[in-house]
Amino acid sequence: MGRSVVALSRAVRRRLRKVVQKPCDVEHGRRAHAILLLWESEGHVSWVAQTLCAARSSVNRWRSLFEDYGEEGLRPQPRGRRDYKANEQVLGRLEALAEASPQDFGYLRSRWSSELLARELARQVGVDIHATTVRRWLARLRFGWRRARPTLHIRDPHKAERMRAIHRALNTTKAGTEVFFSDEVDVDLNPRIGPMWSRRGQQRAIPTPGKNQKRYLAGALHARTGRVLWQEGASKNTDLFLSLLEHLRATYRRARRIVLIVDNYGIHKSRLARTWLAHNPKFQLLFQPAYHPWVNVIERLWKQLHEVVTRNHKYTTMKALMQAVRVFMHSVQPFPGNDFVDARLL
Repeated sequence: MGRSVVALSRAVRRRLRKVVQKPCDVEHGRRAHAILLLWESEGHVSWVAQTLCAARSSVNRWRSLFEDYGEEGLRPQPRGRRDYKANEQVLGRLEALAEASPQDFGYLRSRWSSELLARELARQVGVDIHATTVRRWLARLRFGWRRARPTLHIRDPHKAERMRAIHRALNTTKAGTEVFFSDEVDVDLNPRIGPMWSRRGQQRAIPTPGKNQKRYLAGALHARTGRVLWQEGASKNTDLFLSLLEHLRATYRRARRIVLIVDNYGIHKSRLARTWLAHNPKFQLLFQPAYHPWVNVIERLWKQLHEVVTRNHKYTTMKALMQAVRVFMHSVQPFPGNDFVDARLL
C-alpha cells in the first residue's frame, strides 16, 4: 500500500473515464486508467500494476505526473527526435503564408508549393528547412491539399432592397394573396452523369442517345402549401413563362394578388412579359438578388428532379423521359414533406 493518490473530483473522474473508454492514444488511456484505479484502491500501487500489466515504477511515474501537472501530465510526449525548429513564431509565420497568396510577396506563382513555402519561410524568419518538413508542419496546422471552389466577386447593389421585398411577401397574412417561387429547368435526353454504386476498379457505363434533345419546365412552388404547378415547352422562352402565368391565373381565379419570386433571366423581363403583366395587375414579380439561386426554394425541387429522374437515366426517347418527369412532378406534392416521395422516389 503506497501513499494515497490526490483526490479526484467527480468532474475529473468523468473526464478520465471518457479518455479510458475512447482514447485517442492507447498510452494516454492506460495512464488515465491507472489514476482511476489508484483512486479506487486508495493508492494500492502493486494491485494497479498487476491489473494493468505494468511496472510499479511506471505507475508511480504516472501518479507523479498527475500530481504535478494534472490531467495534461497524463498525455504522452511525442516520440522520436524533437522538432526544435517548429517554435510558435515559425509555425505562426507558416500559417500566415499559407493563408496568403505567393503573388502577395512578388512571386509569379498563383499558389504555394512546399518548396516555395520553405524558401519564403527561410527568407522571413531565417530558418532553413526542407519542403518535406513544411508539409509535415502544414498537416500539424490542419492544412491539406484540397480543391478550391470558385466564388463570385460581383455583388448586387439592390440585394438588401430585394431581400426585404421577398421577406415581406413571404410573411404576409393578407387574405387572397398567394406567393410562389418560380423558375425554369432543362430536361436533357442525354443523361446527367453522376456517382453511383459500382464495383471497385470498374466504372459503370451509361448509354447515351448521341444527339441530345431538350425539353423545358416552368414551375411555380407555393410558398405556404408546397403545391407545384408547371408547364412544359420545347423552348425556354417568354411563351413558356406566360403559359405558366396563364395556368396560375386559371387555377387561382379568386386570388386578389399573385406574387412570384423569380430570378433575373431575360424571359421574365422581356417586352412581351411586361405587356402581359400590365394587362394583369394582380400579378407581381419579385426579382431575387443576382447570383443568389439559393433564395429561390424551387431550386431544391429541380435538384431532386435531377437526382431522381435525369441523373444516369437510361431512357432512349424524350417521350419516355418526360413521362417519368410527369410522374415525379405529380408525386412530389406537396414539396417537401410527402411520405410517398421520401420512401419511393427520393
